[in-house]
Amino acid sequence: MSYKDTYEKWLHSPALSPAEKAELESISGDEKEIESRFFAPLEFGTAGLRGTMCVGLHQMNVHVIRHATQAFAEVIKAEGKEAMERGVAICFDCRNHSDEFARETACVMAGNGIQVRLFESLRPTPEVSFAVREYGCIAGVNVTASHNPKEYNGYKVYWQDGAQLPPHHADAIAKKMAELDLFDSIVRMDYDEAVKAGRITLMGEETDEKFLANVMGQVNDQAAVDKVADTFKMVYTPFHGTGYKLIPEALKRLGMKHVICVSEQMVIDGNFPTVVSPNPENPEGFYLAVDIAKKEGADFILGSDPDADRVGIMVNTGNGEFKVLTGNQTGVLLLDYLIGAKRRTGKMPDKPVALKTIVTTEMARKVAEVNGLKCYDTFTGFKFLAEKKDKLESSGEGKVIFSYEESYGYMLGDYVRDKDAVSASVELTEMAAWYADQGMTLYDALQKLFEKYGHYRERTMNLVMPGLDGLKKMAGLMAGLRENPPAEIAGVAVRQQKDYQDGSVVNVADGSRETMELSGSNVLRYEMADGTSLIVRPSGTEPKVKVYILANGASGQEAEDKVAQYAAWAETLKN
Repeated sequence: MSYKDTYEKWLHSPALSPAEKAELESISGDEKEIESRFFAPLEFGTAGLRGTMCVGLHQMNVHVIRHATQAFAEVIKAEGKEAMERGVAICFDCRNHSDEFARETACVMAGNGIQVRLFESLRPTPEVSFAVREYGCIAGVNVTASHNPKEYNGYKVYWQDGAQLPPHHADAIAKKMAELDLFDSIVRMDYDEAVKAGRITLMGEETDEKFLANVMGQVNDQAAVDKVADTFKMVYTPFHGTGYKLIPEALKRLGMKHVICVSEQMVIDGNFPTVVSPNPENPEGFYLAVDIAKKEGADFILGSDPDADRVGIMVNTGNGEFKVLTGNQTGVLLLDYLIGAKRRTGKMPDKPVALKTIVTTEMARKVAEVNGLKCYDTFTGFKFLAEKKDKLESSGEGKVIFSYEESYGYMLGDYVRDKDAVSASVELTEMAAWYADQGMTLYDALQKLFEKYGHYRERTMNLVMPGLDGLKKMAGLMAGLRENPPAEIAGVAVRQQKDYQDGSVVNVADGSRETMELSGSNVLRYEMADGTSLIVRPSGTEPKVKVYILANGASGQEAEDKVAQYAAWAETLKN
């Protein structure tokens, strides 16, 4: 069926509301817009679905949500009656239509005879991972687009371990979606009837309390917090999102007496009116928090993204100015702190392990190994970090004390299998308090780590390629690098070419080949003669190719110069 045929089918479907039909009629003369909305379905992958919100096959709307949920329900039903009774936990964030999409998900699951636990109102992403594990659910769904712009929404899917879907389950859902008619195959139940019949159970404060008890169990050195609690000041912003309730509450339970919240950004609003981007990676979003921190004399600013699975920090550089720390730097600080705190307080397990992703700074490996910990890499995504954690711990090979990735995601403890801004906020605050007692800010602490472990710098380049043409450009870029692998980049020799798709390693000097443990992901890596690592991968959730530059040097300036040198090369890949 052509995209025009699909457009006509939607236009005349009785499933569409008058408003939805009017929206489609308004684009009737715009061929490019029709093609962009109907050329193909949104691809269902291990990250679920993500797209802009409007009417169409390649968009996020109630019809696509119902279709994906029907397919997921079929996969759950194939697991048997017990799986259906164990049910599904459903959560949603602050975005426009998130509550509507979550309710539609619940209605389709209930219509298929699957028990549903639905949060009564918006909650942080890690709480759905927790709920799946806590209540023994077979699966979970979270309606969120994380830190994407306001036009986006998404549909994240979890399996019974509390982690996002493994590839084979994602493939099974994608296959079912291809088999099922988007409109005619849907089986749903009226929401009020499903609640009355006990098919949908609402979760609220009782689940929050269980979750927070586990969060507070991550505290390592309460005494360090108590020493400075009377004087230590910090600023917090949820960027209009789901962290607004549980993060301040967790910090209060930690004993922090001066947590100043950015009142304008404590307002739940899917339009994110005070920021261009609700992303803690972008320092511009912290402008209100910085003003407050300067006025109040705070040393530490903390911000969580809209679904509160990621957290970013800004620190006082010592002269009243505030600097955003990267996710790489924040993770290194936290790893080093956790090692020290657990040893000071007798909480370090036997065979301690740190986990990171292949695109995360190599400084983390240095910190781990200098301190006697093993450090393992995984593919990007917490489902892979969770999988590695479970494998290491079930085999007795090691106990994971910390898992993180460069994009501001951190996982602690055993109660979630996803990144968690709530527990990370508690531990980052504990760390900041401990350093404050030593007369240091986190900026001071980071400089000390560079002196101890070496000077590392990183940069992530986002080569944005929107639209149908962009998808083709992304595929062409990766294909071109494989067909003509570079022997030299930015005037520096490539020492090794690694392809994570087939697990191959080519030593450029002699052409010899090896294999590595990780394979099955569309990622290329180049180990350079000057010690820099370059990684190229298409994003799984956004229309862009990411280039990661991981450099180190004898000084900070040398490392930064290397980053700039390779960034210039990365820019040429867009052409």
